[in-house]
Amino acid sequence: MDGFEAADDPRRRQLIAALTAGVFASGFVARESLAATFFGTPPRKLPPEQSIYRLEGDVRVNGAGARLDTAIGPKDTIETGDKSEIVFVVGGNSMIVRSNSVLKLDGGKEESGFFISALRLLSGKLLSVSRNQKHAVTTATATIGIRGTGFYVEADPELTYFCTCYGQTDIASVADPTSSETVTATHHDKPLYITNNAQSGKNVRRAGFINHTDQELMLIETLVGRTPPFVFAGGEYSAPRKEY
Repeated sequence: MDGFEAADDPRRRQLIAALTAGVFASGFVARESLAATFFGTPPRKLPPEQSIYRLEGDVRVNGAGARLDTAIGPKDTIETGDKSEIVFVVGGNSMIVRSNSVLKLDGGKEESGFFISALRLLSGKLLSVSRNQKHAVTTATATIGIRGTGFYVEADPELTYFCTCYGQTDIASVADPTSSETVTATHHDKPLYITNNAQSGKNVRRAGFINHTDQELMLIETLVGRTPPFVFAGGEYSAPRKEY
């Protein structure tokens, strides 16, 4: 298997179509209006007492149905059903978890607030950003060291797709540590597939750019009061470099 299903949230497909048509280049007021239309509220840094920016469909936190006022902590499990999605913040980490996903958080609390030390994606799709914070990401086939970055991951029992959107990551196959790569990226430079069943040394291979956008990264960085390192002059969109 060399790919995963495309974007499965109809509202996300609508948003991407609008963004691709250049709507996000029309100024801050128009961008806020568009974001409010699709996401419910204009994007801005979430207050400390708020975890969830948006949710849709069947979303559960530790087995209980989530609401906008549900608090998410650094030891919680997030599950999404079919055609469901949650956008949330824990400490300096901001994430979008898409449909049919199970994500386990592992972290704690320090004087400055919550922190995440590990993310375990049992299945599904996750877009995440952090800054100046090392943590680990694991799936059924991959172990990934995050050194403060933006990344997108899709996981099933046999295959992991991983894109280092920006920053540095250390990536390896769970079953074959000889299959490993360190990726330093500025703009989606080297997406990878990670498996467990290929020949030794060949369980990490190049992939294409799929199923996530720079605008989504801009959204979740905004929720923690940051901007991605590739913010475009004048709001113009620049596609990822295609070295793969």
